[in-house]
Amino acid sequence: MKIENINASIQPQKDILLNHPLYKKVQNLEDLRRFLESHVYAVWDFMSLLKALQSKLTSTTTPWLPVGNPEIRYLINEIVLAEETDLTLDGKRQSHYEMYIDAMKDCGADISEIQKFLENVITTQNIYVSIKQSELHPKIKAFLDFTFRVIDEGKPHEIAAAFTFGREDLIPSMFTEILKNFQENFPNTDLRKLIYYFERHIELDADEHGPMAMQMIEELCNNDDHRWHEVKEVSIQALEKRIGLWDAIEEQISMKAEMA
Repeated sequence: MKIENINASIQPQKDILLNHPLYKKVQNLEDLRRFLESHVYAVWDFMSLLKALQSKLTSTTTPWLPVGNPEIRYLINEIVLAEETDLTLDGKRQSHYEMYIDAMKDCGADISEIQKFLENVITTQNIYVSIKQSELHPKIKAFLDFTFRVIDEGKPHEIAAAFTFGREDLIPSMFTEILKNFQENFPNTDLRKLIYYFERHIELDADEHGPMAMQMIEELCNNDDHRWHEVKEVSIQALEKRIGLWDAIEEQISMKAEMA
């Protein structure tokens, strides 16, 4: 019942995302490249949410000790296994971020900006400084900043909320819409790696990771009404930031079209 209440609370934001005008703006290969060059930041920071959960909910230090609920440990480690070391189209092991980068290269998208950003993260050792110093759209900066604020506050159920309702639960529907547009608009372009990435996400998130993440939320919150309230608040904020990300990408695609 609590999960149903959360879903009802976030439905307005989900409706905005699922009907966002961005999808119809991706009409040619150049639009697709702009989309990928901005969306890659969400692919990347998703892994930080996941690894934060693994750090909080499992034992990742030595000497090893059994931490928390074994069911939650299993859920997290199972998701990490697929997200960090999944099988590529040609049967090799890669993280989903690395798959996405390879798909970007195949499409002719520019990966230099995300690479420069990650190099800066390593140099500064401060994600907030790197976000501020970047030349990203303000709404993309806000999206990233929110992710790492939630991580740094360190409440497992809030990190799980951003992960589950802001990302995993939404991904299958969003990417299905995007994939339809890709197939319609680029029939003569080799997008096999990109399509594989999207289809893999749809398969994993709808059939496995989505239900696992919901179970994790229930295990973490149990009958604690205050935690459930915090999950709802973070979930709404996460979706608002995702809407901002979509707005930013749409704006960038529109600006490129006007300049052409």
